[in-house]
Amino acid sequence: MPKVLVEREGTVLRITLNRPEVLNAVDRETIAALAAAVDEAARDKAARAVLLGGAGTHFCAGGDIGMFGELIHLPAEERRQALYQTVDALHPLLLGLRHMPKPAVAAVQGAAAGFGLSLVLAADFAVAAEDAVFACGYIHLGASPDGGMTALLPAIVGLKRAAELTLLGERFDAGRALALGLVNRLAAPDRLMAEAEALAERLAAGPAEAHARTKALLQATIGDSFAAQLRREAESFAACAAGEDFVEGVRAFLDKRRPSFRGQG
Repeated sequence: MPKVLVEREGTVLRITLNRPEVLNAVDRETIAALAAAVDEAARDKAARAVLLGGAGTHFCAGGDIGMFGELIHLPAEERRQALYQTVDALHPLLLGLRHMPKPAVAAVQGAAAGFGLSLVLAADFAVAAEDAVFACGYIHLGASPDGGMTALLPAIVGLKRAAELTLLGERFDAGRALALGLVNRLAAPDRLMAEAEALAERLAAGPAEAHARTKALLQATIGDSFAAQLRREAESFAACAAGEDFVEGVRAFLDKRRPSFRGQG
């Protein structure tokens, strides 16, 4: 079964995370498949809008904790290198989403946590189910954010709110996500896909050249700093992964207990 589904319906290309058994958490294969799907979307001349979604009842719960669990047994330097490569592999799909000349709409149900939230931020539009739940989450693993979160989140909510969301890592509901500007609109859970599809179709029917130029102008407000911040995030995440707090955070998550961080490198 493919971990990412890609299908085009008319002028809308749909990209669906297809790992519902793990809440659509991403592993290395899923990251590569997502990057390929975004590249395909950018090159498909018949596709004039992109719809991002998750199979099952959740959008994306972030990085696959099972993958992290395998890596915590490695020596610190090997763990650092492995996690740097994993985070770095996210960058083509994030840059692709931001730079492709067609709008992307995220349809968010269930959990959007960690990289799942980053993916929501990277999309141009987001429609969330009224019962969706959001969280930055990284701090609970003893890690710093990735996926462009530290560039896009402050740009949307401001530095104080970004610090609150990332350093505390508290869950918040769809109503707060809307109030913070992280999503554009809410929908009843049974109407989510219909609402997101309608928005994607409306965009696809619009003036493609004007959409492309407007998106490029908006992207220019962040400019090359987004790519630079992605690199800094990868270095920071990898440095965290080399420390004992990350090992403790992952073990605690797998053991379903509260982590006991000691601040040791």
